[in-house]
Amino acid sequence: MSLRILQFGATGQLAREMLDRAGPGIEITALSRAEVDLTDPGAIARAIGEAGDTDLVLNAAAYTAVDKAEGEPDLAYAVNAWAPAAMARACQARGLPLLHVSTDMVFSGEKPGPYVETDAPAPLHVYGASKLAGEQAVLNGCDRALVMRVSWLFSAYGQNFLQMMLRLGETQPALKVVADQRACPTASGDLAAFILSQGERLAKAPAGAREWGLLHVVNAGVASRYDMAQAIFAQTKPGNPPAMEPVPTSAFPTPARRALNAVLDTSRMQEVFSLQLRPWQEALEDVVGALIAQKETA
Repeated sequence: MSLRILQFGATGQLAREMLDRAGPGIEITALSRAEVDLTDPGAIARAIGEAGDTDLVLNAAAYTAVDKAEGEPDLAYAVNAWAPAAMARACQARGLPLLHVSTDMVFSGEKPGPYVETDAPAPLHVYGASKLAGEQAVLNGCDRALVMRVSWLFSAYGQNFLQMMLRLGETQPALKVVADQRACPTASGDLAAFILSQGERLAKAPAGAREWGLLHVVNAGVASRYDMAQAIFAQTKPGNPPAMEPVPTSAFPTPARRALNAVLDTSRMQEVFSLQLRPWQEALEDVVGALIAQKETA
């Protein structure tokens, strides 16, 4: 495989997994925010326009502070909507495909079953609305664009639910964990593996090919936050887990309202790419196992 990826983002969960997993023949040029200001569309356009030989562009950067976005809508939209719009225009100008990461938070959570790509979005907050605007800008601006919606990303890097539970498990004897929000927990490493495995195919796919458009990319299986916490502590504290109490979302009021159902259907991924990511429990075991091994050898 020979693949050259221009990647926006260098330190986030997905960005780091991409760099860690890039094997022989895959060259990733990762641009940090210090190198390209995502609030500057001109800088984004120059980065793509002046890049050397490139097979595809990946936007692995985003404004992810869901609650903080309620008070910073301009910044959230600048990074999550207008920056991807600039990427799409620049990719279209060069004839490059653009891969963009979005979120389950474009949905309201009111649907009783899993969401498919054709369901109407209805975000509940600024963050979700900014990500939806980014989706639309990418799909409208580049005719070779893949927008991947993901859910509850976790990894050994950055800020995520797994890392938060591990910290709280070390300091708190008892925890209250939300039990009425449901989604498909997804390992950032599995998302990166999907992108890398399909990168050569996507680099060659012409405009109008079925690979382009919206795609739900999540690990198999559904869980609540409480279910996920139980799985984390079953592995990290099998003999002495913290006491946990399942509570409703209303027990933790937040500026941004959370959807109770964020389950994403992956039938289209199975149909187009003949792939299904493994169960989230298996992915979690691998990530936690790696963290434990790192701690033991430190």
